[in-house]
Amino acid sequence: MTGVIEIGLGQVAATLVLVAVAAAVAAWERTQLEGDIGIAVARSFVQLTAIGYVIKAIFASDSTLWVVLLLAVMVVFGALTARGRARRVPHAFWALLIALAVAATATLTVVLLLGVFPAEARYLVPVGGMVIGNAMTAAAVALNRLGDEVHDAAARIEATLALGATATQAIAPIVRRSLRSGMIPLIDSTKTIGLIFFPGTMVGMLLAGAAPVDAVRLQLILLYVLLGAVAIAALVAVALSRRRFFTSDHQLSEIVTLQE
Repeated sequence: MTGVIEIGLGQVAATLVLVAVAAAVAAWERTQLEGDIGIAVARSFVQLTAIGYVIKAIFASDSTLWVVLLLAVMVVFGALTARGRARRVPHAFWALLIALAVAATATLTVVLLLGVFPAEARYLVPVGGMVIGNAMTAAAVALNRLGDEVHDAAARIEATLALGATATQAIAPIVRRSLRSGMIPLIDSTKTIGLIFFPGTMVGMLLAGAAPVDAVRLQLILLYVLLGAVAIAALVAVALSRRRFFTSDHQLSEIVTLQE
């Protein structure tokens, strides 16, 4: 890098002009989103400021234990957040918790073993946060699709089971569609990267003065890491959750039938 950008609170405050524009549009069109915009802005300021000081302390200590603890907290909050999108999936929190933990552990372990990044807090914290965030989104979308489709297709699933199919066979088409729903957004953004938009990491490095080639290479590494994490998280979440819809006798559980 050739330089460091210094950002003051005045510059941050100046960008609130654009937030005011968003609020004005929401009010003008009567979308009733003005309150949500205000809450989002306030929460983002408080949360990012707090996590900024936390990360600063972790970087200063360079302790692996604190890094693991921070990533574990991210996994828990990620599972809690994603659970809100998977309300029709029984015990979705635990499936999401395991999925995010497995995705983060697997991808970071592979990256470290391959020597892509050194095992230092400065690398593990931001990369781990990106992995968990994208894995959370993919798993949440996949489980949301899974829950909706199982409930909508309950009669068809029961008919398939009555014909002698196992629970795995009866739900297989829904599982495939759920996995596609969870993975397609990142796949599509990966296809269009550099043509339609520049991703945040690349933009950040360029603004910080890094060479364009270095910024591109780092972004490619992160994209490939995220693709693996998204696939793992969606697969684990769906694999664990699909069993919740059936009894040990390969029948739809009462949770599904009662909501019909």
